[in-house]
Amino acid sequence: MIELGGAQNQPQGGQDLIKDVAERDFMAEVVEASKEVPVIVDFWAPWCGPCKTLGPMLEDAVKAANGAVKMAKVNVDEAQQVAAQLRIQSIPTVYAFYQGQPVDGFQGAVPQSEIKAFIDRLVQQSGGEAGGNGLDDALDAAEEMIETGQHNDALQVYQAILGEDEKNARAYGGLVKTLVAMGSVDQAEAVLNGAPAEIATAPELEAAHAQIALARQAENAGPVAELEAKVEANPDDHQARYDLALALQAAGETEAAVNHLLELFRRDRDWNDEAAKTQLFTIFDALKPNDPIVLNGRRKLTSMIFA
Repeated sequence: MIELGGAQNQPQGGQDLIKDVAERDFMAEVVEASKEVPVIVDFWAPWCGPCKTLGPMLEDAVKAANGAVKMAKVNVDEAQQVAAQLRIQSIPTVYAFYQGQPVDGFQGAVPQSEIKAFIDRLVQQSGGEAGGNGLDDALDAAEEMIETGQHNDALQVYQAILGEDEKNARAYGGLVKTLVAMGSVDQAEAVLNGAPAEIATAPELEAAHAQIALARQAENAGPVAELEAKVEANPDDHQARYDLALALQAAGETEAAVNHLLELFRRDRDWNDEAAKTQLFTIFDALKPNDPIVLNGRRKLTSMIFA
């Protein structure tokens, strides 16, 4: 077992990426440092069993990011004021800080795949890169084609890229997104199911899964005006508010959908097995990590989860 705080477990130069941060250093090492590069904060304690599992997994993922993120380890027993200010109610709790603000987070020990997705999302949100492959310009151009409705052209670009690099996760994700935009949801799902196993957990493919899920929901979405009237008549009709969010998303009004889901979560976070939070994550996963709707939505949801 790797001991938390054990410098001998860090590779040469690891001290620059992973630090034990005392309460007096929190502003400098986390808040200010996050204005340069995202900082993941692991709130832990020596007596916490799950912390001893999560900590080393976080460290490995941070090292694998090659400097795109940093990590601060905060012992809540020794930093009680910081823990109180951030409303840390249980550990392990992990926050991601960027530009001086908490932008994402989770509680409890989670699988390595979720940690990787968490860090990948943070890297993309901050504009970081995991390394190019010479096809980035073509991929960028294809994304612009989707935005401007040139779906057939985008389709050809993605297919050509996959002809050169069959394990290009970004191209696979773009191909699925294009097919969904064209209304070919069944074909999109078939393409996604045929993706190589090596890239099955890549963020781009996770986004593709979410886009297909939203497209399936849109097929059965109710009338917006009718659902708006029901919610206005009874703001505590949680099912009506949830259905309204689905209908708004289907109509392309994503920000309004997110706002209703956040309001539903605020009113009753446990309703229908946390359906509001689950749907929010589906929407966030379907969009680009640096989309303003995602950034604002995650920030608001995180503040409510840890309130």
